[in-house]
Amino acid sequence: MTEPLILVLDEGTTSTRAMLFAQDGSLRGVAQDELTQFYPQSGWVEHDAGEIWEKTLACARAMVEQAGGAAQVAAIGITNQRETVVAWDKARGEPLAKAIVWQDRRTAEFCAELKAAGHEGVVQAKTGLLLDPYFSGTKMRWLLDNEAEVAAAAKGGRLALGTVESWLTWKLTGGNTHISDASNASRTLLMALDGADWDDDLCALLGVPKAALPAITDCAGALGTTHPDLFGAPIPICGMAGDQQAATIGQGCLAPGETKATYGTGAFVLANTGTALPASQHRLLGTVLYQLGGARHYAVEGAVFVAGSLVKYLRDTLGLIDEAAQTEELARSIPDNGGVVIVPALAGLGAPHWRPEARGIISGLGFDTGRAHIARAALEAMAHQTYDLARAFAADGARPTTLKIDGGMAANSWMAQDIADLLGVTVIRPDFVETTALGAAMLASVGCGWHGSLEDAAKAMIGKSQAFAPGMAESVREERLRRWDAAVEAVVSRQ
Repeated sequence: MTEPLILVLDEGTTSTRAMLFAQDGSLRGVAQDELTQFYPQSGWVEHDAGEIWEKTLACARAMVEQAGGAAQVAAIGITNQRETVVAWDKARGEPLAKAIVWQDRRTAEFCAELKAAGHEGVVQAKTGLLLDPYFSGTKMRWLLDNEAEVAAAAKGGRLALGTVESWLTWKLTGGNTHISDASNASRTLLMALDGADWDDDLCALLGVPKAALPAITDCAGALGTTHPDLFGAPIPICGMAGDQQAATIGQGCLAPGETKATYGTGAFVLANTGTALPASQHRLLGTVLYQLGGARHYAVEGAVFVAGSLVKYLRDTLGLIDEAAQTEELARSIPDNGGVVIVPALAGLGAPHWRPEARGIISGLGFDTGRAHIARAALEAMAHQTYDLARAFAADGARPTTLKIDGGMAANSWMAQDIADLLGVTVIRPDFVETTALGAAMLASVGCGWHGSLEDAAKAMIGKSQAFAPGMAESVREERLRRWDAAVEAVVSRQ
């Protein structure tokens, strides 16, 4: 009899993965497949929800087989890119339109109208969020207004709306369960941070019918059961959280003040605020970190829209590198950036600027500029965006004294050291950097009874880490910051 395992479904922006975790947090298997990105026009980003389901199911089946069958899977944990919206038909269980991805900016005009009408203050006070196209609620409204099949399904009482975890849970349970955990629900603009259900006033403001929305649940527990036909036998779904909340849990940031930064497609810094409702005065976000037994724990978050996607852009669009790992080699090959600064506003500027209309720039180019300078400036942009967030956290009284980092880009040691140098704090990187999936496994382990609490799960499942101590001269830091601030001002002022 082999050991029971946790199956994690990790739904990223560019790929879907199924991963097996043991009770001690060790990774026992991975199956992964890329997701197609659709860019129908500037600022629009879409996914095929049917493809997400089909590829997720294929990866999950491969891992269930590797585990030794469904009987060897103790529970499923799900973590996902949070604000991507799916609309589907409850009767047929099929998508009614392309999914609108979190990066999509098509609702910027609607958000601007709501701001101009004076609604942002009330929305922020209730939800901890700002009126930005990033969040799910305005995407739901757009689908209702612009997709005839979505509108018809709403009129006929057949419409289901949800983010990716809701869609997958619906499909996994054979249409028996339509839920969203509180961490994902807190990203919609439709739930008050201290509200147990969807907020009537917010739903009315955005024009989203409550009847189409999922039930809001805990992040761990008996959340659902897979249809027996999918894996040969039913498997309980016992953990669920948005990717950044899951990464915060996977980093063991379970006490107020503990802070992590995830560098994936975007970059996200979260600081645990405990059971106190978060309130930022410097355009950071308040969000639910997790909910257990109906009790919520919260975080303050800064979201940067472009991180790893900048490196992907250098590789796939500009052809400056052959693979992402080359950026570290190129950055180390030169003594400095040669005056080159990249402000990677390819999908607008996120926190603390919140300028969805912004466009990226590369400044400081000369005939002596080579691809190494551009690659180094791209990595330096990660430290600068993190610094801007840390400055906002500090203004809110929550400056990090250390920073735990994770995500695919965190494997770049040059970047990790640069972040430590620019912020002037020690950066801690776990040996296992895929903490998003680990956090989902920890939640599922609590939900299925493997561990009695997240603290117990952290002790059992989080491994060793490496520290990067700051060492940058103050004069170098000041010059870097001066050039960056000037470049950001150039981006903002030209809008």
